[in-house]
Amino acid sequence: MNQPPDMRTVVGSHDLLLVTLDTLRYDVAAELAAAGRLPNLARHLPGGRWERRHAPGSFTYASHQAIFAGFLPTPAEPGPHPRLFAARFEGSETTAGGTYVYDSPDLVSALAAEGYRTVCVGGVGFFNGRPPLGSVLPGLFQESHWEPSFGVASPVSFEAQVARAEEVVAALPRDRRLFLFVNVSALHQPNWFHRPGATREDGDSRESHAAALEYVDRHVGRLFAAASSRRSCFAIVCSDHGTAYGDDGYTGHRIGHEAVWTVPYAQFTLPGPGEGAAA
Repeated sequence: MNQPPDMRTVVGSHDLLLVTLDTLRYDVAAELAAAGRLPNLARHLPGGRWERRHAPGSFTYASHQAIFAGFLPTPAEPGPHPRLFAARFEGSETTAGGTYVYDSPDLVSALAAEGYRTVCVGGVGFFNGRPPLGSVLPGLFQESHWEPSFGVASPVSFEAQVARAEEVVAALPRDRRLFLFVNVSALHQPNWFHRPGATREDGDSRESHAAALEYVDRHVGRLFAAASSRRSCFAIVCSDHGTAYGDDGYTGHRIGHEAVWTVPYAQFTLPGPGEGAAA
């Protein structure tokens, strides 16, 4: 793992982008990157590879509650591992010198207090704002967006999400810092329609999951370009949990299986206008 950045200097000087590739398995992400099938993502991954981490939860709601409290996926090796963000908490063993420490109950409100515009572009049902439970996570943000074209049943979900993110960035005053969160729904079931030639009867599979990630990769460059169009942007791209496709007889997530707990993670800086290559 690379030396962690000093988030005390990043916060306030950079825009921030958090992308959760909802339900993405580590093994699928690693295989596609190694095979050259994720050219737009891989060019930003440190060393061209995903970092193997453990998710803070086994399904979307639990994992995102933890992430928004500063508990990002943890490196899958013995720690302790210093955290990028942490609420002030007596006795914390993962708050280090470079950790951005805040006194708010969650990272989103802490960044808002720092002057950031906090924006959520939702994807899966926990971000759709329809039932009360679907309003809890997006309700943390000053501004939230969701429509059916962003959801799991949409074959063009990520394109639609990126287009909305571009509109958000374009409408924001240039001197206003931005914390942009995008929950990508394309990997989540159903994803059979991303595999060329597949039909509904074929159902979802590890192969269609991989095809969905390739679909995301084809459009992620636009999201990165928008996020860094005003100034340097510190980006975190990760999965919130994986999912099982018949592994050891299991299907789905919200279970304690290796395919669910092990997730891909990357953090990097997107250079702003007139700056050099990404770090």
